[in-house]
Amino acid sequence: MSTNSLLVGLLIASGLLAMTTVAQGPPHNYADALSKSILFFNGQRSGKLPSFQRMTWRKDSALHDGSDVQRDLMGGYYDGGDNVKFNFPMAFTTTMLSWSVLEFGNLMGPELQHALEALRWGTDYCLNPQMNLVQWLA
Repeated sequence: MSTNSLLVGLLIASGLLAMTTVAQGPPHNYADALSKSILFFNGQRSGKLPSFQRMTWRKDSALHDGSDVQRDLMGGYYDGGDNVKFNFPMAFTTTMLSWSVLEFGNLMGPELQHALEALRWGTDYCLNPQMNLVQWLA
């Protein structure tokens, strides 16, 4: 066997070994991903925050939201941290969260209560009697 063939064989073997090592990385931590996903909702809350707010750095915000048009529009979620509330994305996200709870709530463990709190926060805003069809379409 020539030196070149031996070198090529060693390179191929080391490449295969490296690929199997990368493929066997640490297992995914789905419990941690679920916890952080639901915690994200806490960081996007708008309005008077509850005493059980888990993100202690987050404070009350937009307490007079809608007062310029004589409406109480406090609550709901900001859209991605930019201090704007978009109703359709918020309704979609709340729907997806509720569907997840219906399908997988029995597997959520202690995060189920947090998911239900997040759902309540979103639905309370969406069902606010101060909202009307014109505002949803705007």
